[in-house]
Amino acid sequence: MSELGWPEGVSTNSAESRGALGEVLAMQVAAWLREALVERGVATLAVSGGSTPVPFFQALARQPLDWERVTVTLVDERWVPESHQASNARLLRAHLLKGAAAQANFTPLVTNAASPGEGQPEVQAQLAALPATLDVVILGMGTDGHTASLFPGTPGLEQALRPDCPSRCQAMSPPEALQERITLTRPVIDAARHRVLHIAGEDKLVTLEKALASPELILSMPIRAFLRSGLAVYWSA
Repeated sequence: MSELGWPEGVSTNSAESRGALGEVLAMQVAAWLREALVERGVATLAVSGGSTPVPFFQALARQPLDWERVTVTLVDERWVPESHQASNARLLRAHLLKGAAAQANFTPLVTNAASPGEGQPEVQAQLAALPATLDVVILGMGTDGHTASLFPGTPGLEQALRPDCPSRCQAMSPPEALQERITLTRPVIDAARHRVLHIAGEDKLVTLEKALASPELILSMPIRAFLRSGLAVYWSA
């Protein structure tokens, strides 16, 4: 992974298995959250869904933290009820927000509105209650170069990727996705004190190689917007 030609200031970390990587990442994230608790009294963490972060969630849930002072939210979410199998909130409750970690404050990205477009103002208000600068944001990435719910070819993508986008979240309807979605916007992710890209599989290295070859073409591979100094990449086969 180190031979990919990363921008200056990007750090890389790898492990032999997804479980081992999850343990390493959990220890680092817990250290960052403890640092925030000491410095500011509260800590904020935004995570992504999918199968890749499950070992990380399970390892982080075992970390000794003052969870009552930690707020967890999502980088993005499908616009489905929490009871739905595709819900990222459901995934979090199953693997992270359990045991002592169940005491964490959870800020969901879905409301009772019929669509993310209708629900966006309420989600925006909920996110406004969080600190302007999140402590840790964990991103994932698809083989098409999407991250969060910032998919190539989606209406509203250019707005969500603007460095000066005025909204903390944006409704998204990726053409090929089964569900409508809502996502954090670029300024929220960019502003985080610690930004992580957590990925697994050789195919993701191929995607990154392509992304790094043309960093200016952000709309065709949105992950390019975040491949910059300060990013920590965690990868396993």
